[in-house]
Amino acid sequence: MPKYLLVAALGLLGLAARAQGPDERAPFITTPEEVVERMLALAGTRPGDTVIDLGSGDGRIVLAAARRPGVRGLGIEIDPKLVALSRERARGEGLAGRAEFVEGDVLHADLSRGTVITVYLLPSLLGRLQPRFLELRPGTRIVAHAFSMVGWRPDRSETMRIARRHEGQGDESTLHLWIVPAQARGRWQASAPQAGGEWRIAIRQNFQEIEVEGSAGGRPLEAREARLEGESISWRGRLAVAGRDLPYRYRGRVQGGRIAGELQIEGAATLRMDFGRAP
Repeated sequence: MPKYLLVAALGLLGLAARAQGPDERAPFITTPEEVVERMLALAGTRPGDTVIDLGSGDGRIVLAAARRPGVRGLGIEIDPKLVALSRERARGEGLAGRAEFVEGDVLHADLSRGTVITVYLLPSLLGRLQPRFLELRPGTRIVAHAFSMVGWRPDRSETMRIARRHEGQGDESTLHLWIVPAQARGRWQASAPQAGGEWRIAIRQNFQEIEVEGSAGGRPLEAREARLEGESISWRGRLAVAGRDLPYRYRGRVQGGRIAGELQIEGAATLRMDFGRAP
């Protein structure tokens, strides 16, 4: 073969290898049934939920979800043989109306229906899915088996022992839960004549981790233990009111351009206090 043809052929082989590399097709390793049940429990799966399993394999997570009263499941799998097998299992269990399986690439799938997302994928794939996860509705729960996501601290993690030997599985499984947060980042203001006057706060956010700082009535505002879980936001601190330094706690919900909530000052009535985006 002439040298230039050999170079071209090697180039095409390289492209093919990249197109079918590990980022696109993760190895098929099933999840132990006891881990499946624990993943659904960790997500707090309840009636009304739609569980989407990314890389659904033989369909076991979707089927386990659909067996729960009032829960629907959707599996997305790139291997057509596994999709056919999953559909056959759903029909055999009488779950075809509640367990759906589609052939597709998880990187481009529509995830908008999901209230719970389950994943057992390589870190490289998880990294490419992270921007997609940020587009999900606040409060959506994401449960990953074995692997975490770079830069996002899980809301909860746990390790469980495996009772029986399972192919491709050691003695333990680690699970991670993330709850998709609302977008609270930015500057906010609220009028509170009974609580120091005009409140101005700035919220810094990295996924669900937040820091709150600001002022109330022109005085620095202490804000610590700030938490964001889905739409729910809270923090506590101390506040100068009528010459007294009093503990307070704020609890609210982030709803687009508004944080609606209540301010509880020690020894005082609970106040309705809503923030709007600051110009």
